[in-house]
Amino acid sequence: MKQPFSAAARGCCSVLGEAALFLLLLVPPGDSASLREITNFGDNPGNLKMFLYVPDNVKPHPAILVGLHWCHGTAQAYYNGNQYRSLADKYGFVVIYPGCYSSDSCFDVHSQEALTHNGGSDPLGIISMIRYVIKNNNGDSTRVFVTGHSGGGMMTNVMAGSYPGVFNAASGSATVPFACFAGGTSPDGWNDDCARGKVTKTPQEWGDLVRKAYPGYSGPRPRMQLWHGANDDILYPVNFQEAIEQWTNVLGVSQTPSTTESNKPLASYTRTRYTDNSGTVMVEAIKGLNQSHNITISEAEVVAFFGLDKTVEVDGNDSRRISRYQLSGTSLALRRTAPGIYCFTLASPPGRIAIDLYDLNGANVATIAETYSTNGNAEIVWDGSTPDRASFPAAACILLIKVNGSSAGACCRALFPGK
Repeated sequence: MKQPFSAAARGCCSVLGEAALFLLLLVPPGDSASLREITNFGDNPGNLKMFLYVPDNVKPHPAILVGLHWCHGTAQAYYNGNQYRSLADKYGFVVIYPGCYSSDSCFDVHSQEALTHNGGSDPLGIISMIRYVIKNNNGDSTRVFVTGHSGGGMMTNVMAGSYPGVFNAASGSATVPFACFAGGTSPDGWNDDCARGKVTKTPQEWGDLVRKAYPGYSGPRPRMQLWHGANDDILYPVNFQEAIEQWTNVLGVSQTPSTTESNKPLASYTRTRYTDNSGTVMVEAIKGLNQSHNITISEAEVVAFFGLDKTVEVDGNDSRRISRYQLSGTSLALRRTAPGIYCFTLASPPGRIAIDLYDLNGANVATIAETYSTNGNAEIVWDGSTPDRASFPAAACILLIKVNGSSAGACCRALFPGK
């Protein structure tokens, strides 16, 4: 028998189609922050409900966190049951709380529609919510994150796999690998073999399932954080190891941990990290000893993994223009010194600095600079061209800055209007 926090997966609706995006004033002036329902937010084939929390001290160009409730849960229960609201108050980001209100209140994590980019079902409705916030709340499309527990953790994996270009990072607790629930035999999509850890594959096979969801996609994929209880008797711990194998394969890092820490981030927990060649943590896996399916997580650790505890400052007429970026004491100033010439000045801890250029489709175009600063100060000049000397428009690029292996996205879509 499935228990209250089981991760049974069922589509709220499988009707496909498109609807016009209606605009809605979210928070009347003077209202204090609270959870508010948004209606007519866009294409919603799964008939989900959208709830949004905008803190009183919201940043001018806020990051976006999507928080997904467990199976048989509600958006309101997830809102009240963790610390993301108070962390949003502290750091100024907004939180979207999707709600599935079918007979079992379980997100669709099993259908072909859900496991395919732009396929429809619940994931497309969640994407519509994100687009709504970007358009109506000036949300930062370069800093979008997703997290969830149990059924919501499974949907976190689905969102990261089916819509990799949308999210910077994802964090799922008590979850299973992407597409593990595909082919569930019960009417609500529950896959007992997966839940009990009987579905095992090679890392390559698991990775191929993710890549199959969006054929031809070659852009950046979200970093992944996984939490699992060693005593989980609903979604067996085998799924934890299978998910590690899947996402290390997808993200191109070794299945051997770069580091293993005991009693981190909580007592009786073990944290393993899997880094790329620059030292960036691409997969973080956290296992709780004596923890059940209802594993205790630290929301502050999730926020830190996402980088939502960092500050991005914007100025200029276009709020997407970033003039200074701050990351753990790192400051990045951007300015135009001449037509087509851009100067990046960094003040940071001593170490390796890299700036990579991406187009809006997520394709890596070039490394603008890669240097080592002994005193923490560096100045980099870019002539606005790609390696083949073709001019690259500042109105259509994204910069990814790494300092000592820590990544930070800086949107350059309108860095220098009028170029």
